[in-house]
Amino acid sequence: MIPVTIYSEMTPNPSTMKFVANKYLLPTGASVEFENKAAAKGYSPLAEALFDFPFVSKVFIAVNFITIAKTDNVPWDFITMELREFIREWIAFEKEVLIAMPSQIQLDEQVKHTDDSQPQQTSKSVSFAPSELDDAIIDLLDQYVRPAVANDGGAIDFLGYEAGKVTVMLKGSCAGCPSSTATLKGGIENLLKQHLPEVKEVVAFNG
Repeated sequence: MIPVTIYSEMTPNPSTMKFVANKYLLPTGASVEFENKAAAKGYSPLAEALFDFPFVSKVFIAVNFITIAKTDNVPWDFITMELREFIREWIAFEKEVLIAMPSQIQLDEQVKHTDDSQPQQTSKSVSFAPSELDDAIIDLLDQYVRPAVANDGGAIDFLGYEAGKVTVMLKGSCAGCPSSTATLKGGIENLLKQHLPEVKEVVAFNG
């Protein structure tokens, strides 16, 4: 058993809470999000276990923190300490956090078959042709945006650039956050426009 400290932080998204560890959970720059227990199965034993709590609706794991989304029927005051202690013990006993990183396609397939109804034609994967602006956009996001987004318990992934439009995917607390649209348009879009005149718009891809 190793000494582990976990502290919780509110995020801009009222339905999510950030649990920060004093040790690394994933390699630098890595992050993964699971929308249900089926998606976590075979990839993250910790996320799978967290979904056993009836109020956990989504689990996002990053380098040194876990962001948990909850259902609306229970306030954070009643569950934060329980979740914090559960995560602390899991890490302290050196149980597996992530045993494999799922590809987006695998996550999509898991989501499609979570119930007995007909598989839904849903996908969160989208492909863009490489552009000459990709590296510059990624550098700007890494330098100015990613640290702030991580501080709020989320992550941002660059998906592609096409015809003046930059498409990103928001994860963790940033996905579905009431203030995420303002952040996207007022912050990220203005930043990229300022440095790259070719950029006309930034949009979030939600599948």
